[in-house]
Amino acid sequence: MTSWFQSLLGTGWGWFVANLIYILLIALPLMLVVAMIIYADRKIWAAMALRRGPNVVGPFGLLQSFADGLKVFLQETIIPSAANKGLFLLAPIITFSVALMSWAVIPFEAGMVLADINVGLLYILAISSLGVYGVIISGWASNSKYPFFSAMRASAQMISYEVSIGFVLVSVVLWSGSFNLSTIILTQKGYYGLLNGHGFNPLLFPMAIVFLISAMAETARTPFDLTEAESELVAGYQTEYSSMAFALFWLGEYANVILMCALNAILFWGGWLPPLDIGFLYLPYGLNILWLFAKILFFFFVFSWVKATVPRYRYDQLMRLGWKVFLPLSLFFIVLVSGFLMLTRYGGAA
Repeated sequence: MTSWFQSLLGTGWGWFVANLIYILLIALPLMLVVAMIIYADRKIWAAMALRRGPNVVGPFGLLQSFADGLKVFLQETIIPSAANKGLFLLAPIITFSVALMSWAVIPFEAGMVLADINVGLLYILAISSLGVYGVIISGWASNSKYPFFSAMRASAQMISYEVSIGFVLVSVVLWSGSFNLSTIILTQKGYYGLLNGHGFNPLLFPMAIVFLISAMAETARTPFDLTEAESELVAGYQTEYSSMAFALFWLGEYANVILMCALNAILFWGGWLPPLDIGFLYLPYGLNILWLFAKILFFFFVFSWVKATVPRYRYDQLMRLGWKVFLPLSLFFIVLVSGFLMLTRYGGAA
């Protein structure tokens, strides 16, 4: 499509228009998916509590998220008189924008990616680490006690679990030999001649579990939602927000949750590859994306399941898990994986 637009509009403008269309093809469906995911989240919580959940607006309550969005859009944006107005409004924009930027390197199928760069994994690490700025700025700019406490908690929590996530990813990169996400997916084919996914590798399966739990902490989902603990901090860093500024935090949060579900699928469970390396399971080009979507939905169900059933951690437990359990464990597996590869793949060469 890029070459067609370049022949029509010239090299510069053709490239710009083609990439703008690609971006919209990712961003607009993602916003729709976020609305449906919020609905699914509420339905799962309700089912596990033996309740009905949203069931009034639209068939089966499917339009509830859109009704909530309209209500928030029509509300007045209230800015506290003592707040730093510029930073107060900038914080949700940062959170929302950063949540979308990571999707630029997510491969939906072979060749179906906006930017197939060689350092895609590093790009995601760099972009996701920027998300903490939105939280810190919102807590500081609110000029209020509870949002500030929440921002401090959030910054410590995100940094702590980004460390363990980073070391988990080192194990995957060592095994795959690449930072490119498409290459990482293709190296997961044919474990034991039948299975697709690093999760079936005994050396990487523990890292898949660590990554899943760390992803919950990184996105501040239950049981790690210490940044929004209602009984302690009212609503955390979002306390002073209303209207669309508040909605942008929610959109960014759920876009990040879906991103982490996608990364779980891509890094450990084969991405767009079917679970079994059998010919008829490989769909025609353009349809294998359904395998990726199915895996994302499964991991989102796990996120919702945990939120509905596991009580919130204390803050000291949260920090202990990150620094005293996950960090040493991920470092140990880096040594284990690299040692195994030196003995097998590289023939023990120093």
